[in-house]
Amino acid sequence: MQPFHLTLRTPLIVLLAGLLLTGCQNKPSSQGAASPPPPQVTVVTVNAKTVLLRTPLPGRTSAFRVAEIRPQVNGLIEKRMFTEGADVKAGDLLYKIDAAPFEAALRNAEAALGRSAANLPAVRARAGRYQELLAEKAVSQQDYDDASAALKQAEADMAYWTAMVQTARINLAYTRITAPISGRIGPSNVTEGAIVTAYQPVALATIQQLDPIYVDVPQSTTTLLRLERSVAAGRLQSGGENLNTVGLTLEDGTPYAHEGDLQFRGVSVDASTGSVMLRIIVPNPDNFLLPGMFVRAEIKEGVRPDAILVPQQAVARDPKGRPVASIVDGENKVQQRMLTLDRAIGDQWLVNAGLGVGDRLIVEGLQKIRPGMTVAVAAPQPAGPGTGKIGPAATSSN
Repeated sequence: MQPFHLTLRTPLIVLLAGLLLTGCQNKPSSQGAASPPPPQVTVVTVNAKTVLLRTPLPGRTSAFRVAEIRPQVNGLIEKRMFTEGADVKAGDLLYKIDAAPFEAALRNAEAALGRSAANLPAVRARAGRYQELLAEKAVSQQDYDDASAALKQAEADMAYWTAMVQTARINLAYTRITAPISGRIGPSNVTEGAIVTAYQPVALATIQQLDPIYVDVPQSTTTLLRLERSVAAGRLQSGGENLNTVGLTLEDGTPYAHEGDLQFRGVSVDASTGSVMLRIIVPNPDNFLLPGMFVRAEIKEGVRPDAILVPQQAVARDPKGRPVASIVDGENKVQQRMLTLDRAIGDQWLVNAGLGVGDRLIVEGLQKIRPGMTVAVAAPQPAGPGTGKIGPAATSSN
């Protein structure tokens, strides 16, 4: 018989060996585990195209011409000859001032002129005779001098009363107050029976010419300097397009039917606003635009021949707020690019630096990637037409 401790040890050893063997069989093999697939992203291929850049600026309309109607003589308003708010033409009669005093003044001046004209021939003949007698020593020099002075006085009186007649006729004509320009006349500040004075400070009425009409637009000097730098650097061109035409948008967001022309840019800066004034002249055949209306004018800055536009969804911000984008290189690895943005144009960014033509820009799947990671690229999609064609006018959101 075997000892008791040997008999007990043998089954325990067999049991432990079986447990170890079972554990080894249940342990998965690390060599056979499959690697996860790379994340899939959607990209667009960056292209350059020619874009006409526009900047929307707020502005207000003002009348093309304004005439404040004031009397040029003192008198009593006898009648008003127009309808308030109506269109008038140049030369139309607006007010009549009581003409009786001015007619009397004209008749008085004409009578005095007639008296002077009747007296002049006799004085002239007397001076002529004295001149002949002076040569024969028949009259004294003093007598001739007196006759000559009387002639000059008579001629001066004649000239004076001629001017007085002309003045009286002018004053009489001023009793008929007419429209100096064509346009729409506003309310009258006086009625029949009112006493008015020449060149009084309060206008009788105001006429405004509304076709064409002005649009005054302030442009910040910051924008002006940016445009000049862009043109100097060659990023912006002014040739090939009529940059003087301006489109308008009304207060309710609807586009205005007629384009305006940029007439001039101010030569001084408003110290309170830091802006220069742009004046645009706009056709207004139906008098649809009224003075003081708010509009938005799209100023054409110039043509960007190599503009790179990318979807806004492809641009993120780093912790410092700087714009960044991710691209896929030739080895299908993710690279991060720091961007320099110009402006937002619709749902796209205009990129000044950071991306080049042919870059594959990631637009979808940004949450699943990090720089240096290998990714699976979906079928590339073109970002837009290539160079050589002018694309739709791009409008700045600034």
